[in-house]
Amino acid sequence: MKDKSHHKTLRLWPGVVAVILLLVARFGIKAAVPGFDGFSKGMMGSMAFAAVFVVWWLFLSRAAWIERLAFFGLMIAGMAGTWFLKDESMGPLWLIGYAMPLLLTSFVVAAVAARKLADGPRRMIMTAVILLFTLGWTAARTTGIDGDHVAEFGLRFQGESDAWSQANVGLTSSGQAEAGDSDDSGAGDIWPGFRGAARNGNVANVPIATDWQKAPLDMLWRGPVGAGWSSFAVRGDYFYTQEQQGDYEAVTCYHMETGEPVWQYRDEVRFFESNAGAGPRGTPTLSGSHIYALGATGILNALEASSGNLVWSRNVAEENQVALPDWGFSSSPLVIDGLVVVAIESKLAAYDAATGDPRWSDDGTGPSYSSPHLATVDGVPQILQLTGNGLSGVNPADGRQLWEHSWGGFPMIQPAMTEDGDILVSVTGQTGVRRLSVARQNDEWKVEERWTSLKLKPYFNDFVVHGNHAYGFDGRILACIDLRDGSRVWKGGRYGNGQLVLLPEQNLLLVLSEKGEVALVNATPDGYTERASWKAIEGKTWNHPVLAGDVLLVRNAEEMAGFRVAPADA
Repeated sequence: MKDKSHHKTLRLWPGVVAVILLLVARFGIKAAVPGFDGFSKGMMGSMAFAAVFVVWWLFLSRAAWIERLAFFGLMIAGMAGTWFLKDESMGPLWLIGYAMPLLLTSFVVAAVAARKLADGPRRMIMTAVILLFTLGWTAARTTGIDGDHVAEFGLRFQGESDAWSQANVGLTSSGQAEAGDSDDSGAGDIWPGFRGAARNGNVANVPIATDWQKAPLDMLWRGPVGAGWSSFAVRGDYFYTQEQQGDYEAVTCYHMETGEPVWQYRDEVRFFESNAGAGPRGTPTLSGSHIYALGATGILNALEASSGNLVWSRNVAEENQVALPDWGFSSSPLVIDGLVVVAIESKLAAYDAATGDPRWSDDGTGPSYSSPHLATVDGVPQILQLTGNGLSGVNPADGRQLWEHSWGGFPMIQPAMTEDGDILVSVTGQTGVRRLSVARQNDEWKVEERWTSLKLKPYFNDFVVHGNHAYGFDGRILACIDLRDGSRVWKGGRYGNGQLVLLPEQNLLLVLSEKGEVALVNATPDGYTERASWKAIEGKTWNHPVLAGDVLLVRNAEEMAGFRVAPADA
């Protein structure tokens, strides 16, 4: 009789408290603390309360031992089965971040709801709940996460979008289509690559109208694009980007006025990871008659800018014995003095820009998703490179390290130069921004930390310098800091984890939000002021915008669009 009625005396309240605290830790902390910091703390908290759940069920629940062991074993088996049967898009974090909290919560809810039923029906309900909230995940797929590490799910049978195929109908896979009368001399470079000629996000001498109600953006075209987080390079009437087209990684040339494809070059490789999805991460670089592109798997191509014909190709990852990083190779090539330099995880590698012959590589350590950055420091041209160990200055001619500043992290963005020659750097989204003074004394270099500020905490969102201030993202919100001491001047405007460029002559920020909205914000220290906004594209948008002449180019992993911007006197 005791065995048949034991379920009536289950001690349920510890399990109820455990899952409530688990949900508060997992999702409450995440809501209160945006970005990766809130995500990591929420994950750790939820795992701690999951351990409390296990202790309750196995030792304090008063359930029959056969039920304790059977249900716990079924949960483990169900999660393991789901892991082996899951869609390829489902990475490891959903298992701990979503499946586990929902499974434990549903188990406690079922135990409370069925506590007065007979053993047979109650056990059937509990078994069904476990199977539903474990194996049910095999029907799901993820399209990645947003900038706050919130996962986006869909149904597995829906598969990936094939929008790219409609955008490139009739083009060859070997880049043989002609680009008409495009100029391949480099004289027409408006925006030669990632974040512009100096990689500082400055759009100089392009005055635009700021009243978009009176002079609205004029959409030239809108169309699908293959997956990836590349930005654009622009020359004359043509723009270039990188994208994933099914099993092919492509460099593609499009016409500025129409958005129509002109040529493409494709490699039969595909990179995918569950957080950001498929596709290349870097942006191609124009130099002379060539365009250079590094793919997410480590293939570096030099192509004719006018036709897309292959000039040379190297697998820089294999040649330098570098393992594929978690989020793929993300470097945009830097061309300097006849060399093309790329960052491959922790290393820099240089190749002859004309022939592709290897010239040098360094021995950097630590993960990095930042691109090589050309700067002149104390009168000496050098490459600034962020790695997991910090920032270093490298001689472009031979790869020799000139100096190093240690600051451990996981860098994803570019360093920036102040007007008086100091360097601003950020290595993670939690440790803020640091100002460094770097000077040469005789044959030695001295690096001095001036200040470190937590008032601007860019994650993978590049910031800009304008006068005595820096503007960028502090989490999901725009912020301005004073470069004299790193103090915050203002904070305002929620644009998610977007990107921005600077129009210095007009004291304006052109912001592309994570949801595809374009906004103009004053780049002045007297407070946050939004001047105009416009919905440009749909979907998660992490790609850097480009304003090339009077054409604004925006894209994400699904679509892209071109808009004509009215001049300032309109």
